Order: sequence, then C-alpha cells, then structure tokens
Amino acid sequence: MITHRVLALCAALFFAAPATAQQNAPKPPDRVDMAEVVKPGPLAENILGKADAPVTIVEYASLTCPHCATFHTKTLPMLKKDYIDTGKVRLIFRDFPFDMVAMAGTMISRCAAPDQFFKVTEALFENQDKWAFAKDPEQALRGLAGAFGFTQDSFDACLQKQDIYDGVLAVRKRGHETFGVDSTPTLIIAGQLYRGALTPEQMVAVLTPLLAGK
Repeated sequence: MITHRVLALCAALFFAAPATAQQNAPKPPDRVDMAEVVKPGPLAENILGKADAPVTIVEYASLTCPHCATFHTKTLPMLKKDYIDTGKVRLIFRDFPFDMVAMAGTMISRCAAPDQFFKVTEALFENQDKWAFAKDPEQALRGLAGAFGFTQDSFDACLQKQDIYDGVLAVRKRGHETFGVDSTPTLIIAGQLYRGALTPEQMVAVLTPLLAGK
C-alpha cells in the first residue's frame, strides 16, 4: 500500500477533484489566453523542445489515465520526431493527477534527476497496466523506480515531500479553475483546448495551419 502519509495527502487531493460531474457546473472554456497558460507555476516546468519554437503545446495529464498513455505511446513519438526535435514545437508537460496512485507516480517522476523526468514519465505511461492498476501499486511503482536509481529509502523519502505535493496540487488547481481543465489529457495549443488523446493525424491537422510559412 502507499505510505500512510501519502495516502492521507492524496485522499485530500482525490476528494478535492474537479466537480465536473455536478449538475449546473459551468461549461469549461474552449479558448484561453495562451500568454497566461505558459506562465510557470510553483514548480519547475518540464519541457521538450526549444524555447523559441513557434508553437507551444501545454499538456495536462494524469499518469493513471489510459487516454494519456495512448497519447504518449502513439502520438508523442511522431510529435517529437517531426515537430519537437526539428524546432517547430515545444511541449510543456503538467501533471494533473486524478487519484492517489497517479499522485505517487507524479512525485516519483519529480524526485528523479531533472534530465530523467521524461524518461521516468514515459516509462510509467508505457508500463501503466503493470503498476497503476496493480493489486499493490506501491510495490509495482517501487520496482519501476528502481530502474532509475531509487533505493527503498529514497523512494520512501520522495513520497514524503510536502513541497512537491503542494506544488502539483497548485498546478492542478490553476489548470482547472483558470483554464477549464477537467479531463485528461487536455492539450492547449494556440489558446485552444483539445480534450482527449489526439491521434497523430489529428495532431498534424492542428499544427499544419499554425506552422504555415514558419
């Protein structure tokens, strides 16, 4: 089981989840101010791509979300090869955990060395079925973390880091309240919200007009 400390913290997160199922809840916006979206929050941003890329994508994702895993295993490889690595697009990844297991995974990815963040995150998405829905998710997560140098002590210490927990929760809260993020994955591109795992073909269709002439 997840440690009692994290269980208590993440239970609070879970019960504070966006009330998207409530009747009469306001309809989330379809467009937002991109200049506000890209402003960093309390945690260091995790970014793929060049700072001067003409198009920025901000992704909100939960590590236990199957649709997020689909996006990261099916669409992101193409996006990285054809757009990010060629300087056309930068991707800002923001965690939006929907449950305590996702929060634990998020904390582990953030405790890794900065240059390991995306490697850990991608490993968690690629192996989502092996840890996120396991009978003992802590043990499964611990095993995956071991491949990135975590010991039992460093793993346990990571799950006690209040500053990471508070920062992730603040990013999640702002994403929901300010930008209308209520599901994952949500991609914000040129101020437009795209909810769901865009396929490679859909991503190309979105980016082509934005990059015309650039």
